[in-house]
Amino acid sequence: MSPRAGTFCWHLLVALLYAFLLAPLAVVLVVSFDTRPYLSFPPATVSLHSYAAVLRNPAFRHAGLTSLTVGAAAASLSLVLGTAAAFALARGTFRGRAYVQWLFLSPMLVPHIVLAVGLMMTLQPLGLLDTLGGLVLAHIGITVPYTTRIVSSSLAALDRSCEEAARLHGATPWQTFARVILPGLRPGLVAAGLIAFLFSFDESVIALFIAGNDATTLPLAIYQYIQFRTDPQVAALSVLVVALTMIPVAIVERGISLRRAVGG
Repeated sequence: MSPRAGTFCWHLLVALLYAFLLAPLAVVLVVSFDTRPYLSFPPATVSLHSYAAVLRNPAFRHAGLTSLTVGAAAASLSLVLGTAAAFALARGTFRGRAYVQWLFLSPMLVPHIVLAVGLMMTLQPLGLLDTLGGLVLAHIGITVPYTTRIVSSSLAALDRSCEEAARLHGATPWQTFARVILPGLRPGLVAAGLIAFLFSFDESVIALFIAGNDATTLPLAIYQYIQFRTDPQVAALSVLVVALTMIPVAIVERGISLRRAVGG
């Protein structure tokens, strides 16, 4: 096979793979414009009625606001804790450093159903089940490993000679951090905060065990809705959620390369 034919076959394979992965999303997008009170493809008529109904649904609005609040709080706190942990693991020299590193990354290896049960048993005696505080604490536990990993990669890519030059010219440790290290870490911090927010916003398994009537996240509200009915509102809401998660990723990718931000 010639190099040109091999390149063509490779591009065709990648295109078919993307088409296979995006086909369900395309079907959901088309179905979301249907006017019938049940899910069916192709749609009989096309309308924006389902989107208007989603925006008027008080349960979806409340759950969406809860998810945004929990996601923003969890991402902010996770970014602070992950950055501190990344500095300790990347720059610190202490006994048991490798074990501490594995401890921070262990939630990435444990199934979420196991984490959910453990979090439920931990938060229940504290009275934090079905509360925003409990959801934020639970989501911090699953997002800190990602922020730690991303900030650590960005920190390892920094040129230490710039820090040494700043210190040699009389800069204090705080000035070196604020004027040299922090600007260099900014792409990684933005990427880590964004990924933490998206993981928190889309988390559904832990919400089944931690959330309730008073603190219902959007994935849990969708799950509760489809237990009793299946109509184009679910498809419309799914499209809105996907758009909400893709838009910030596209903006950040255009402003700063995510691959560069995570040390790739």
